[in-house]
Amino acid sequence: MRKWARKIAVALSIGIVLTSGGFHLFSKAASSAIPRSKVLQGAAQSQNGDTNILLIGLDSRRDNDGNPIPREISKLLHVGPASVGGYNTNTLILIHLPAGGKKAVAISIPRDDYVNVPGYGMKKIKEAYGYAKYAEDSRLYKEGIKQPAREHLARDAGRAATIATVSQFLDVPIDHFAEVNMIGFYDLANALGGIQVCLKNAVNDTKYSGAVFPAGLQTISGADALKFVRQRHGLPNGDLDRTHRQQAFLTGVITKFRTQGIFGDIGKLSALLNVAKKDVVIDSGFDVLGFLPQAKALTGGNIKFHTLPIEGYVMRNSQSVNLVDEIKVRKYVQDLFNPKPKDPNATASPKPTKINYANLASGKPVDGSKIPCVY
Repeated sequence: MRKWARKIAVALSIGIVLTSGGFHLFSKAASSAIPRSKVLQGAAQSQNGDTNILLIGLDSRRDNDGNPIPREISKLLHVGPASVGGYNTNTLILIHLPAGGKKAVAISIPRDDYVNVPGYGMKKIKEAYGYAKYAEDSRLYKEGIKQPAREHLARDAGRAATIATVSQFLDVPIDHFAEVNMIGFYDLANALGGIQVCLKNAVNDTKYSGAVFPAGLQTISGADALKFVRQRHGLPNGDLDRTHRQQAFLTGVITKFRTQGIFGDIGKLSALLNVAKKDVVIDSGFDVLGFLPQAKALTGGNIKFHTLPIEGYVMRNSQSVNLVDEIKVRKYVQDLFNPKPKDPNATASPKPTKINYANLASGKPVDGSKIPCVY
């Protein structure tokens, strides 16, 4: 994913949400320090105790106040100046937390899915944010609203459009969101001291993402982490493989929490909170402290990743887009959210291998098998 992927959103967003709950007092500090948005106030909510959290990875070379990221950082990250890229959401991951502590599911939404964006017609789903943000920014500029207030308000319009588009496309409510900007992904990887990933093949994408990695198990941090999740050129399935990179990185983040005692380390929590304060935005109704029990469950491996299906690639308005079957996509999501009870007469499936997290963190084989690798 050349752009954010970044964002796996995913990664930093959930990473920050997970970290904010080490201690009761620290959770309160995190809850008040992380920037908030009111775009979900009054929105429809999930029923029966379920919770849907949308992770948004924003592809922008600007910080949360609209200032260009430092030139030396943009060069290090291989992302170009602020004039490159707009406000696309190149990472969209929906986390579904069922009531009763059942296994959570995470669904990656390919950024080029061609869907209806309310108010703008058929667009790539990643473009909903940028179209709405630009329209609101232009309106506010004419009214004389100055920066950074104009940037904050315009981004809220982008968030609202993204949430409405995803909710309509999947036919599910969005209860909470966490948005992370591009530099936040870099900051998260540094704060965690590196994340372990595995590649099926060596990659050399110096022209675009800057990703140059050997095959196999490795630990990445800082700029390399961003390059890892941004790469799409040279991968067999382009953007779809980039979504798998996002999922792999997020899995690495979760494993890091599970194995390194992050929840009990004030120093590490402080570093992560500093990242959240400048790189993350969450909704005003997100109870960080109340989310702690679910967060700990996720770090225990109680989550499974999926990617929405597409029907193929087509050209629309001179752009390559992902053709999607909305009915099929909605059924896919509902089947994941509400799995049918298993037939008691069916042949029992073999029990999954129990993961040895100590080996996973060290890079050693896990119970006789290797850590799953991605392209």
